Amino acid sequence: MRTIRTTLVASLFLAVFFTATASAQNDFSKVEIKTIKVTDSVYMLQGAGGNIGVSVGEDGVLVIDDQFLPLAPKIRAAIKSISEKPIRFLVNTHYHGDHPGGNVDFGKDSTIIAHDNVRKRLMSGQTGGPVKSDPAPKTALPIITFDHALTVHVNGEDIKVLHFANGHTDGDSIIFFPKANVVHMGDDFVTYGLPYVDASGGGSLMGMVENVEKSMAMLPDDVKIIPGHGNLCSKADVKKFVDMLRDCINLVAAAKKKGMSLDQMKKDNVLAKYEELGKAFVKTNDFIELIYNELTSNKTGMKYINHGHANEKPSGL
Repeated sequence: MRTIRTTLVASLFLAVFFTATASAQNDFSKVEIKTIKVTDSVYMLQGAGGNIGVSVGEDGVLVIDDQFLPLAPKIRAAIKSISEKPIRFLVNTHYHGDHPGGNVDFGKDSTIIAHDNVRKRLMSGQTGGPVKSDPAPKTALPIITFDHALTVHVNGEDIKVLHFANGHTDGDSIIFFPKANVVHMGDDFVTYGLPYVDASGGGSLMGMVENVEKSMAMLPDDVKIIPGHGNLCSKADVKKFVDMLRDCINLVAAAKKKGMSLDQMKKDNVLAKYEELGKAFVKTNDFIELIYNELTSNKTGMKYINHGHANEKPSGL
């Protein structure tokens, strides 16, 4: 049984972990929204929860994710300081509460866009597995959903919203700004340590590796990368992330090949070289178990070991 836990409490933990100004009691009144200019037309907002992307221009504002509902007034104020134009579109990268938590507010006057599975999970709520949530109200639900790809033509950009299956969750979207040379990765790429994979929500570590490699293969070397959590990054940062994930998979696979049980792997800490990364949200033993379970249950998993690559482009780009 997988032991990685993510609940609303876990989401709030992430809010505290990524916001130095947040109190230990998750007092959102103390959270400050930081605005980072990425290009003349694209900004990144940091507060509590996932990074927010903002596209501004003559057509209005497009926002990517909206963190937690109590922060909506602060997020609106931060966006207004960038542009007086209305917020026309809101894209959800996935369904976890620290990313679309403000939908209830923003959905009143913006068109919410997300993958089909995000709407399904928000509409039904999550009662099984480690992620639990009540069904979302109507104003929080995506109005426009898609299967593989969708393009929003706004602010002189052909903004590509592409679904990358079974990575962080089963509804992940990565958003590309070709003209601005920016990409928002959602939680398929994070910088807080070992990444969280929502296995009960259709996620897969091996799928995450594939998703990140596919997306990076589409992009120029000087692209600016907005991670799901963390500061603005480069392709070099993403390569280090993928190399680390592949190495973790290789280490667990090698131990499994030697006949070690899961308990033995944990006891011997086969991922000891990444112990520091395992002191954040996702613990090393949980990550070992995630990899072990995938290697045991996924017959195609071996293609990710050593130098396997999956560079084909998903449809829509």
